[in-house]
Amino acid sequence: MEIKVFPLGSYQTNCYMVWGDGSDSCVIVDPGYEPAYLLEQLHSNRKTLDAILLTHGHFDHIGGVKELAADTGCKVYLCESEQLAPMLTAGMLYYTDTYKEGDTLQLAGLTLQVLHTPGHTPGSVCLLCEDVLFSGDTLFAGTCGRTDLPGGDHQTIMHSLARLAALPGDLTVFPGHGISTTLDMERKMNPFMQL
Repeated sequence: MEIKVFPLGSYQTNCYMVWGDGSDSCVIVDPGYEPAYLLEQLHSNRKTLDAILLTHGHFDHIGGVKELAADTGCKVYLCESEQLAPMLTAGMLYYTDTYKEGDTLQLAGLTLQVLHTPGHTPGSVCLLCEDVLFSGDTLFAGTCGRTDLPGGDHQTIMHSLARLAALPGDLTVFPGHGISTTLDMERKMNPFMQL
């Protein structure tokens, strides 16, 4: 698996371009900003875009979706629980497909498992692929996503974090903001991950 990370926009939201070994296509996780730049990256890496995968619907994770999808014709996946979330009621988001807990996607030479991890938003998800976890704004290095925005809930995110802490093995965690980390490190050092 190949992973390229692009911290984009004023919020430095991590956007990920991911593909399986030998694949001519890729997926993009959370294209929050700079769709023209991401189109350049697709071209320079000689990849077609199979799908955009959204960890949740906040503006800093979805801002590039409309243009990127229009230019590539790719599918856009959003958790079904996010469709009625408060931040989406103004028609901010464009998506073609929904996913839910337990769904498995076969895209760009990858097998991705959807983990519904609400709390930051009602439809927040993490995406598990091999030994990698794309955690969106559920889990960061040393902390977790905020819960004071519409649709957020502290108790709910704590349940989601406990679920992540209980996953087997030591996964590499690629969050929505900040540096990558490992699940073992977060189990040991992150106060929000203490079981």
